[in-house]
Amino acid sequence: MHSNRGGWGLALAAPVVAVLVAVVVLQGPGWFGGSEPAPGSPTRAQLERLLAAVRVLPRRPHPGGYERGCAAGQGCVFGPAWEAGSGACDTRNDVLGKQLRAVRFRMNTEKCVVAAGTLHDPYTGRDIAFDRSRAREVQIDHIYPLAAAWDMGAADWPLPQRIRFANDTEFNLLAVDGRANQDKGDRTPADWLPPASAYRCYYAGRYLTTAAHYTLPITASDRDVLSRTAHDCP
Repeated sequence: MHSNRGGWGLALAAPVVAVLVAVVVLQGPGWFGGSEPAPGSPTRAQLERLLAAVRVLPRRPHPGGYERGCAAGQGCVFGPAWEAGSGACDTRNDVLGKQLRAVRFRMNTEKCVVAAGTLHDPYTGRDIAFDRSRAREVQIDHIYPLAAAWDMGAADWPLPQRIRFANDTEFNLLAVDGRANQDKGDRTPADWLPPASAYRCYYAGRYLTTAAHYTLPITASDRDVLSRTAHDCP
C-alpha cells in the first residue's frame, strides 16, 4: 500500500479524518495543567467516527522478523533511524524544531541542529527544558509503534513505505518525555495511555488518525480502551 499524503491513501478515510488532521495533527494540543481534555483535543464524535473507520483484529498477530537495528547482519526493516528529513536535517531535528518552544539552533547548521528549547510534553503535562547535552530527556516517539505496525501489517509493505512511516513527522512522530517514551515502548492503547489524563483524547486522536492514514488495524482491546477514552472527550 502506498501512502498518499494529499488523498489520505484511502477513500473511506478522507471524509472521516479530514477534520482531525486540522485539529489534532496540525494544531496539536493546547498547554493545559488540569484533568479536563487539553484545548485542541478531538471531540468524542470525531473519535467515534475514527473508531468506526479503522479495521479491528481480535488480537495482535506476531509474524516475526521485526528487527529495527541497522548494524551489519541486522534486518533494518524500517531503515536507518532518523535519516530521512527535510533538506540537510534529520527527522529527529525536524520534530524538535517544530515542536519545541524558544528553540535555539547550533551555530552554522542553517537552523537545523536543535541545541535547546522547551517542550510542553503531551504525555506527562510537564514543561521540559531540552538541552542537547542531555538529549535522552526528550525523545521522539512513534505514536503507532514500529514493532506494533510491523505485526499489524507493515511487515508486508515495501521498504520505502516502511521508511516513510518511520519518519512521518506529520502523522506519527511526537517529541515527548524520555521516561514516558521508555515506559510506553511498543505498547498500544490497550496497554498504555499518557499518564496525564488531559492529553489522552489528543493521543487517541493521533493514534487513530495514523492508523486510518496508513490503513493499519487496531486490536479489539485497543478499540475498547479508545472507546472508553472517547467518552471522556468533549
